Amino acid sequence: MEVTKIEPEMLIGNVIVPPSKSVAHRAIISAALSGDACKIDNVAFSKDIEATLGCMKSLGALFEYNEKNKTVEFFENNGLFKGKGKLVLNCEESGSTLRFLMPLALLSGREVVLNGKGRLMQRPQKPYFDLFDKLGIEYELKGNKLKIKGRLKAGKFKIAGNVSSQFITGLLFTLPLLDGDSIIEITTEMESKSYLDLTLQTLNEFGIEIINEKYQKFIIAGNQKYKGKNYFVEGDYSQAAFFLVAGAIGCDVGVYGLKENSLQGDKKILDILNEAGARIDTLPDGCIKASRTEAMHGVTIDARDIPDLVPILSVLCAFCPGESRIINAGRLRMKESDRLTSTSSELRMLGADIEEGEDYLKICGKQSLCGETVSAWGDHRIAMMLAIAACRCEGVVSITGAQEAVKKSYPDFFQVYESLKNGPKALFSDNN
Repeated sequence: MEVTKIEPEMLIGNVIVPPSKSVAHRAIISAALSGDACKIDNVAFSKDIEATLGCMKSLGALFEYNEKNKTVEFFENNGLFKGKGKLVLNCEESGSTLRFLMPLALLSGREVVLNGKGRLMQRPQKPYFDLFDKLGIEYELKGNKLKIKGRLKAGKFKIAGNVSSQFITGLLFTLPLLDGDSIIEITTEMESKSYLDLTLQTLNEFGIEIINEKYQKFIIAGNQKYKGKNYFVEGDYSQAAFFLVAGAIGCDVGVYGLKENSLQGDKKILDILNEAGARIDTLPDGCIKASRTEAMHGVTIDARDIPDLVPILSVLCAFCPGESRIINAGRLRMKESDRLTSTSSELRMLGADIEEGEDYLKICGKQSLCGETVSAWGDHRIAMMLAIAACRCEGVVSITGAQEAVKKSYPDFFQVYESLKNGPKALFSDNN
């Protein structure tokens, strides 16, 4: 397995963060469902996004994507869902692709095979399976292959909101296309509301109207039509978090490309850094910088709505004087890796004082960590977490499997990282 060796060095310079993967998934699906000619700009072609594009093509969407210009151009098309025979959707390791498209695939009326890789099919699918049992939809999960067959009909759908908002997003994409009105009732406390906000915002921009009753009930009129539009994908706060935390542990990094009024839940990284004592500056040209101060201290972080931030926030806490706790983080056990275990295990290898609980991490900050050989666990966020932690390590940090892992969401991460180790420079954007 490939090994990425990192000599400890503070990062200096500016970076344009990659486009939001969460927003891109939603925009691509909506544009494809419109059947209209339109273009999505600022799309980073990570493995997850390529999985969604590949599945939409299998469903009948017509488009061309230009990796150099980061655009997806959709062509006028009335052939969506009209193929014959078995429908095969290769979801790779993308939870968004699988869960967003499972209900949509049932519009085809064909037997559907959804293929996954890594831990994808081990991640919870029960909310859909419970619905399928009630609706008479056949399903069979064996290894990395899920078969489903049946048709969705308009009606009332009851679904838990504390497993993943992705299940609700999948229904929100699909139910407006059915012949008849539908209602989604949420049977538990709703977690990750910000991801639903992104879904509802995107649907609205593509012409779909949903009534949201305090995240407890969603009322969806049937026979709606998606309307194509040209769309620009905003920068990703979850990826920016790695460089913002780098600033908060002593690096000098400016971040460009973030939307100030974004609905992304991971925008909370700015509040958490501020709460921990870091200084946040927004410059007139839109650059955001986080800087370390003498006031840095331990914090308690509720991870319920920001699970993707936990690995890099653990690095922040590892260098904050005093004790920090990351709570309500149990869902991280079913990500690309068990992120509570992978985060605590690898940071502990670097000398961090970190304790793993059933749904929490307790971390006591230190001045520095040590060099060691660590593993990315096949998880993009663990790989990037370790690279940022390496800036404050005394000795070389060798990360196994890091280059392959980051292809899932940020293929150029290590190119950007290396460019920041050589001092001030012009802006560096991914995929250029």
